[in-house]
Amino acid sequence: MAGRKYFGTDGIRGRVGEPPITPEFMLHLGWAAGQAFKRAGQRNSVLIGKDTRLSGYMFESALEAGLSAAGVDVKLLGPMPTPAIAYLTRTFRASAGIVISASHNPHHDNGIKFFSADGTKLDDALEAEIERWLDKPIEVCGPDELGKASRVEDAPGRYVEFCKSTVPNEFTLDHLKIVLDCAHGATYHVAPKVFRELGANVSVIGAEPNGLNINLNVGSTHLGALKRAVIEKDADLGIAFDGDGDRVLMVDRDGSEVDGDELLYVIASQRFAEDRLKGGVVGTLMTNLGVELALTEMGISFERANVGDRYVMERLLANNWVLGGEGSGHMVIRDCTSTGDGIVSALQVLLSIGKSGKTLAELRQGMSKLPQTMINVRVAKRFDPSSRADIVAAVKKAESELGSTGRILLRASGTEPLIRVMAEGQSADDIRRIAEKLAQIVENSTP
Repeated sequence: MAGRKYFGTDGIRGRVGEPPITPEFMLHLGWAAGQAFKRAGQRNSVLIGKDTRLSGYMFESALEAGLSAAGVDVKLLGPMPTPAIAYLTRTFRASAGIVISASHNPHHDNGIKFFSADGTKLDDALEAEIERWLDKPIEVCGPDELGKASRVEDAPGRYVEFCKSTVPNEFTLDHLKIVLDCAHGATYHVAPKVFRELGANVSVIGAEPNGLNINLNVGSTHLGALKRAVIEKDADLGIAFDGDGDRVLMVDRDGSEVDGDELLYVIASQRFAEDRLKGGVVGTLMTNLGVELALTEMGISFERANVGDRYVMERLLANNWVLGGEGSGHMVIRDCTSTGDGIVSALQVLLSIGKSGKTLAELRQGMSKLPQTMINVRVAKRFDPSSRADIVAAVKKAESELGSTGRILLRASGTEPLIRVMAEGQSADDIRRIAEKLAQIVENSTP
């Protein structure tokens, strides 16, 4: 990402109305992307989808106008999960897909993600080319060359059928009572259909978006409402998505949280038992050490990538492996889909439950998580913690205290103005104390 003006680890993101998240910029971005895609020799059409943020209407129109000015046809999908845009970009043989979303962020943020014709994140070279065109003034193509726009009315149905196709035909959920939390986001109209059509007894919360309530006290970043609903309804488990539907976390029948690390372990261990894992597993620098220890003990190779699904995907492709993920619930299952997909990942967990004959609680028991504390320090401007001598010295001192029984990791978020401070080790009290001290030092070091 070095030298980039706009693109971060997961597209372009920020607060609505503040550069670059303005309608003027989105108009220019649509035109620049259209120019870059055309010159890459790709097909002359782009799909645009969005989550449920109110600002999505404004940015959808601006991107559409920019692409049309570049002579690129546009297909509008409306509110759809991010992975649905990736899938539909492939099936429509489009040159690219654009998602208007800020994922798990609150409604006042928004952003843009791009998918290639293959349904994967754009490579660095194409992102750099888009930025190059952003430095040029808009030049509208001839009146007879302008791009056309149309709406895809059956997009939700197409995606529902795709999700169901990722599990065997004989697979059924008719023995399960499930609560879904759709975060008032992009999965609100598709996730309930998927699980109901597979036979589950489904209750739904977080499925009444109004443009302002996305991720508000619901979804994978706020599991309290789902915990209460699972217990009140005596459900077998709960499933929580984030605002754009590329992450999933779960709640067990007793209300206990099951994070992405544990879900990754559940899928990996069941596939390994059936000889379906196809290589090892990729986690990230933030993946709990307990995952690595449990998988290694089973004889499963494990590698850590930088934080971000694009880096997980890079290692999977390099190794020709199929399974990777993050503790946030962002999982990549390459033999099912081309990007992180919350619904598809949830189905793979439920498939593991069905094939093993065990409950979610029983499946997660094979891994013991080490105590881990994460503190997000909000900063006025992101910076590299390793560039500050006082922070580096404090980290070295903490690592010396932990020895070989723990880990310390400080990193700047790629999507928000945060420095993430993580400590992991044997003693929860010691880890909390160390993380809080480091967080205070980071806060004091902020310019």
